[in-house]
Parts: sequence; structure tokens; C-alpha cells
Amino acid sequence: MGHTIERIKAIQLQERIIDAELAASWIQDGMTLGLSGFTRAGDAKAVPLALIKRAETESFKVNVFTGASLGSDIDRLFAEAGIVGKRLPFQADPVMRKKINEGDMLFVDHHLSQTAEWIKAGVIEPIDFAIIEALGITEDGLIIPTTSVGNSALFVQYAKNVIVEINTAQPALFEGIHDIYDTGRQGERLPIPLTRVDDRIGVPGIPVDLEKVRGIVFTHQPDSPSTIAAADEETEQMAEHLLNFLRSEVRAGRLTERLAPLQSGIGTVANAVLQGLLDSEFDDLEVYSEVLQDAVFELIDAGKVRFASSSSITLSEEKMKQVYGNFEKYRDKLILRPQEISNHPEIIRRLGLISINTALEFDIYGNVNSTHVSGTKMMNGIGGSGDFARNARLSIFVTKSIAKGGRISSVVPFATHIDHTEHDVDIVVTEQGYADLRGLAPRERAPRIIENCVHPMYKEKMRDYYMEALARGGQTPHVLEQAFSWHAKLAQTGTML
Repeated sequence: MGHTIERIKAIQLQERIIDAELAASWIQDGMTLGLSGFTRAGDAKAVPLALIKRAETESFKVNVFTGASLGSDIDRLFAEAGIVGKRLPFQADPVMRKKINEGDMLFVDHHLSQTAEWIKAGVIEPIDFAIIEALGITEDGLIIPTTSVGNSALFVQYAKNVIVEINTAQPALFEGIHDIYDTGRQGERLPIPLTRVDDRIGVPGIPVDLEKVRGIVFTHQPDSPSTIAAADEETEQMAEHLLNFLRSEVRAGRLTERLAPLQSGIGTVANAVLQGLLDSEFDDLEVYSEVLQDAVFELIDAGKVRFASSSSITLSEEKMKQVYGNFEKYRDKLILRPQEISNHPEIIRRLGLISINTALEFDIYGNVNSTHVSGTKMMNGIGGSGDFARNARLSIFVTKSIAKGGRISSVVPFATHIDHTEHDVDIVVTEQGYADLRGLAPRERAPRIIENCVHPMYKEKMRDYYMEALARGGQTPHVLEQAFSWHAKLAQTGTML
């Protein structure tokens, strides 16, 4: 695709080129927007920024639905401008987080695979405008996405109006790697015909009713780079513990050295743990995930990963330059899908994924808190972790055993907010070790977690808690008046110690 009007091959749309300010003027107080974007990739940029500019002289609020977190500081700027009434299903911005926790903005924390079901069923606000970043529009009316698909196809299908942002800074070679498939409505759909990670089951772009396209805005702005940090000693130790667990599965005959398709959540810890596979014996790997981070491309470069499917690509600045500058090398090894497909329980169960996600904290019975600091303050959201945890072959959660220099233990007597119950968690990993919880009753789980995963500075304290809980009895023993005492002490003194 070229860098001009040639990007719009549907002739009847070529007269609808407008500027971002005009597009933003169409959005009225109380409207609901469906914005492209998934983990800082492929997000609509120009029109949201024009809307933020308009807020300097005009008071209004809109609901903002996305695939996941937005880049280009848009979530932060939305929050600072005070123009968001309701946000869903995921965000990762500190300023927006503060507004949510102060009650200045409503946030609906939602499984990423399930937002589609709400929109199709009409149980949440109808979408007035879908604003979608694209490489271009084909002659037969397909919007070609950029670095993510997320909920974009869904928004286009169900929105009353569509605005397309054609971003000439995005890699033109992305055309052809998307696979857009519509499951249909519940009660009417057929089985999803995807049985291999590299299956193509849809079309290479997002079908759009051309009459709904109100305007087309040209932009030239790359995605924001990811904010992941480099691996450190603790994450390397966690990776080694995870590798040792996988080796035990191979010895037991439950896996081969090809493992099973891998899913890894977003963030520094999950990326670093995946990097641990680089120097391992595991080979000919496949990835079926919601986001591809740096580690996946390092594994492709090393000849370790043969194919990767996801809903977005989110890279550090250095890795983005390397990958997008040499994208021909990767095109035949990648597919980008709608998040309804990348995170679909039917597919996750069928393919038998190994799922690796990050916990804020977990407790001595394996309940995981992914979202709420001390049980009340939202961090980012559940994202796709629940989609994968309940349905994966192996549901693995990783976290460092302590935070804030040891003032916080990430393994606690009782998780203050539970996103993933003990029934959905197979393996927990810290830098101290791992605990395989499969087939264990609560009274078997607790000693294993305490001895294998808790940091030494908290281990004796945890043993004392559990021994007192045992004296109280019960299927899942607790000392209720002390269950959250560690968190209460943290709030009062600044440390759990």
C-alpha cells in the first residue's frame, strides 16, 4: 500500500477523507466509543487526541471501550481531561488507575474474551462510533488492521458509525497476517474450525458496511513501545524453576520437548520467564497467546518458535525497530486474530495450552489475586488471564515472593481479592521455587506452597499461621480474625513484617 489516497481502494470512500478535528466534533456528550488498540498496539491515535484537545474548551463525557490498554498516553490524557464516564475492559495507566480508585471514573474489569458476548447481546451501551486504526481499505471493503486486532472487528460490525484512521507509519508488510473470524451470536454459532495454531479460518481484513464509514483520517505515528524491564536474578530463577517443572512433565510422559502451545501474559515477569526457554532443550515450539512480546521474537530468531498466533504485537523500542525493520523474516510465522478468538475457551481447551500469567499475590491454598492491591485498589485488570487459567492444560501463575524490598509478601494467608480460585490454578512459581497443586487437597496444598514459594523472611510467620489454622479445623483451615492481618499491618505500618 502506498502513502496517499492509494491506501483507500474502495473508490466511494476516497471523498470521505477528513481531519481529526472534524471527526472529533461528531462525538457528543454521553456517546460510547469503540477504540482499536490492544496492549499499546494498533490503537486509534489522531481522533482520540483531537477529542482530548476539544475537552480544553468543552465539558463532556464518553464511554471508552477498547481491546485492552491504549498507547500514545491516551488513557492518561483521557483521565487528566476528565472525559471518560466508563472504561472497559482493561487499562494499565497510573493516572487512570488513580482516577478509578478515587471513584472519578467507572471501570468494568472484564475477561477479554467475553466483551464480545456483551456487545453482541446488547447488554451494555451501544457503540456510537468505532474508531479503528488501519493500514488501508481494500476494494471489496475490508479494513486492514495494523499491529493489533483486539475488538476492532466487533466494534466495526456493531457500531452505528465508523471512523478509520489510516496510519502510514505502521508496517505495510502487516497486510496479510490478519485472520478475522466472526463466531456469530450465542445459540446460533457453529464450532470454531481452528485445530492448529497456524490455521487460517477467516478473511484478511475487517468487513465493513461502507455506508457506516463517516470519515477517514490519515495519520503517521508509530505505536508506543512496551514498558517491560530487563530480566533480573529473581525472574531468571523463576524461569529455571518453571523449566524444571516442564522437564518433570516430559519425564512423566505428559509432554514432549515440543511442549504444547504457549501463552504468556503481558508484563516484565511473564516476558522474562518466557525468555528462559532460549537456552533450554525445548524446541519447535508454538505460541497461541493474546500478545506477543520481545521474548517471542527472540525465540523465533533463535529457531525455537516455529509459529505464533496472537491478537497484538507489543515490543520494546529496540525490538520494534529490529522486527518491523526486517518484517519479511517473520510474516510467514505470525497470525493476528480478534481477541474473541485468541482468548476463546473452546480453542484454549482444544489446543491444550500451557498458560503463564502474573499474580499480584496468591495465598496458601492457591487462590490468585491478579487485579486489586490489598483487595480494594485496582491495578490494571484481569485481562485475559481468566480466559486462559480456567481452560488451559497447565495454568501457571508467577510472581516474585516479595515486593517493595521485602515489606510485602506476595504469598499471603488469604488473598484479599480472588480473580482465579484454587480450582483454576495448577502451578504457582516464585523465585524460591514452584508448587504443583494438581490433585492436592487444601491441606496438602498449603504446606507445599509455604515450603516451596514463600520468602525466608516470611516462612516462619506463615507456618505459625497455618498451624493455628489447622487447630481450628475445616476443609480449608483459616484463622479468620487473622486472615488479613498481614495486609492490615501493611496499611498501618508500611510493612507486613
